[in-house]
Amino acid sequence: MRSLVVVPTYQEADNVDRFLRAVRVAAPQCDLLVADDNSPDGTGAIAEQTAAELGRVEVLHRAGKEGLGAAYRHGFRWGLDAGYDVIVQMDCDFSHDPAMIPTLLGAVADGVDCAIGSRYVPGGSTPGWPLHRRMLSKYGNRYTAAVLQLGIKDATGGFRAYTAETLERIDIDSTRANGYAFQSEVALRMAQAGLRLEEIPITFVDREYGTSKMSVRIMAESMARVTTWGVRSRMASRRDHR
Repeated sequence: MRSLVVVPTYQEADNVDRFLRAVRVAAPQCDLLVADDNSPDGTGAIAEQTAAELGRVEVLHRAGKEGLGAAYRHGFRWGLDAGYDVIVQMDCDFSHDPAMIPTLLGAVADGVDCAIGSRYVPGGSTPGWPLHRRMLSKYGNRYTAAVLQLGIKDATGGFRAYTAETLERIDIDSTRANGYAFQSEVALRMAQAGLRLEEIPITFVDREYGTSKMSVRIMAESMARVTTWGVRSRMASRRDHR
């Protein structure tokens, strides 16, 4: 299987070189694509330097900061057009351990449509998180999974491996969320399509370098979108059963 790791970046100058090297060591069979939103700190230029040294690394220099979802849509479409069989998404800040990439790829090779790195299945964890953050994330995920009827425990995690067929089937280009709600929107589309999903336990750690992009406002926007999608889904279901 031709596999591509897609990583969106914004202000990741402290991480991107180390990250690309770590992925190459952990999953040497994977090519890499950096989708940089014109980071003022020079992330894109650093990625280019590392790419020249490592090989099989491409850098998309996007016009500006348009959000996580927009960067992923751009990166996924690039990978699909290039003919990759499997596309992995993950963060650049080492919250997602590159050493877990082969495990996700193995699940896809065994026949699942999407392997999800999950914090909330047995064996998954979020070490070092304060209690309020742990509760907010855990119950936010429970709410998302229940409202959208997803059947998974980690609906908002961003460490996943998709088959190319999965991304085409859910029409990834027509997704609309640009922030962190993008993860939930993709999960909803996969559930509605009846795709086979497998959650694989991961350890999610806080970044050591750089600044998190998560905020209360972003989380509130995500929950608002989830509620809207849930209401629409139920209304559509009722119409279908009349």
